[in-house]
Amino acid sequence: MKARTLASVAVAAWVVLVTSACGPEKSTEDADPKPSRPAASSTPSTPPAKPSITPSATPTGDQPAPRTTEAAIERYEEFLHAVGREDIDTVCEVAGPAAEQAEDQGFGPCTATFRITFQMISPTQKKALRTATVDPTRVVELAPGKVEMPTESVKSSATFGEDELGSSTLEYLKNNWYITD
Repeated sequence: MKARTLASVAVAAWVVLVTSACGPEKSTEDADPKPSRPAASSTPSTPPAKPSITPSATPTGDQPAPRTTEAAIERYEEFLHAVGREDIDTVCEVAGPAAEQAEDQGFGPCTATFRITFQMISPTQKKALRTATVDPTRVVELAPGKVEMPTESVKSSATFGEDELGSSTLEYLKNNWYITD
């Protein structure tokens, strides 16, 4: 599960938060699985719409993304920038297939796990991710339509270790690139 490091870290944080919030007299089964967020006083308290984590038909609705390593790199950079901005919709859309696999294994929905992940990334790292790029010489083509973005391929003003960012595998599915592992 090397590429799901961010999701795994988020799940571990969720378990710690739920366990510590429950106290000795409550079990984690009684805990609210969603982290509490204070409601803004000027806006109504409505839950955010759940983003689709199923791959969309096309990136723009009418044109498929190119099935090239360069397009995979652009898509991964889009994901990194979204993590830096805490853009949960984009993060869960790009990481949809991997997030669905993690959810099937009991890790919780993408929106919950990545919100916790956002809290674990320092402000300096978030700022760096907003402009991070990928060094194409470090990207590995595993098969046609399948590439790996090693942690060391990410170039930013902050340093990320394998345990913080992790490598990601992207695959070309339904006319676009998605993180699958």
